[in-house]
Order: sequence, then structure tokens, then C-alpha cells
Amino acid sequence: MIERVWEGAREAKHLRSVIVATDDDRIAEVCRGFGAEVVLTREDHPTGTDRIGEVALGLEDDIVVNVQGDEPLIEGFVIDACVEALQADAEAPMATAVHVLDPADAPDPNRVKVVLDRRDRALYFSRSPIPFVRDAAHAPLWQHIGLYAYRRQFLQTLSGLAPTPAERTEQLEQLRVLEHGYPIRCAIIDGWHSVPVDVPEDVVLVEARLQGRPV
Repeated sequence: MIERVWEGAREAKHLRSVIVATDDDRIAEVCRGFGAEVVLTREDHPTGTDRIGEVALGLEDDIVVNVQGDEPLIEGFVIDACVEALQADAEAPMATAVHVLDPADAPDPNRVKVVLDRRDRALYFSRSPIPFVRDAAHAPLWQHIGLYAYRRQFLQTLSGLAPTPAERTEQLEQLRVLEHGYPIRCAIIDGWHSVPVDVPEDVVLVEARLQGRPV
């Protein structure tokens, strides 16, 4: 799965290089075996973002992208759209990506939902279906994709922000950014949807997509 994520990331036109950040020698060995550049990090990072922040200290790029390893269907154009969204919003320190939510996935807590404002910035992320549809839906329902583009300096700021109540309640780290008052720009991806691997049953869905079967 990591190799597939790496291959998808390498298709992105806006990435100078693709680095696997891990604290596990076994993962590092596998990744080097298929040709990936690997950086071994400390073992005490509380989140993946902190791990990315350690790697970013050795970089000079203005933007650093976190492509999560549980997104085996990620494609380069999705990453490029996320980077472009950040570049287009000078006030936002980070960006992510969303696509239309399949109604069948709305109850699934592993499919993270998001509400956007009129500038395509995130208002809130949740594992619950949001917004609540009282009478009829008047706006698209969005699913979040496990992908983030950061301004490199903000990664260090983010590592110093205290965990927040909604973040702890939902177990969604991106809520820390919103609760501390920082905007998150969202790229809207058309004609593609994510199948993150959060539970073993998701592997079947990914395999079906790869074989061209409906999921």
C-alpha cells in the first residue's frame, strides 16, 4: 500500500521530491527496496504532522505536502490541486482536499465529512454526517481526503499548538488548526473519490476500484 501511495505522489507535477517519513526500520527497508527516499525520524512524535515537521526542518521548500499512507488510490492531480489551493489563498497556512460524499458513506465515522464556506475554506470537520439535512440538502455534502499542504514555517507553529476540545472529541487533528483560528483552504476534486484504508474491509473496496469494479 505504501508503494502505491508513493507511486501516486510521484505523478504530482508540483512536488520536487517524494520522501517516506517513518520511525520503523522495517518500513524503511521495504520502501528503499522499491526505490523511495526515506527519512528515519524520532519515535516519540505524537502525530504524523509532528513527524512531517521534523523532516521539514531539513528542507528549504516553501510548501510541504503530507500524503497519508492510508490513501492507496491517491493520484498526482489531487496533490497538485491541493498545492494550488494553498498558493491561491495567501491568508491560509495550510490546505487540504475534498470531494462529493457518497450518501452511503455518510454514517461511516472513518469517512470524515467537512462543511465549507463561500471561499472554499473549512468550517468544521466531523466523523458525523454534517451538515444535518433537516428538509432537503441545499449544498453538496463533502468528504475529506487524507492529504495536507502546509507552508513549511507553519508546521513548526502547528507542533507548538495545544490540543483542543473538538480535536480530542472527534480525534481529528485538523480541528486543532481551526480551533486556534487558522483557516484551512480546501481544493474541490471532481470526478474522483478517495477510498482510505481505515479498517480491513476497506481493502476489498480498494481492490475493486483497481480492478475497475463498482464499489
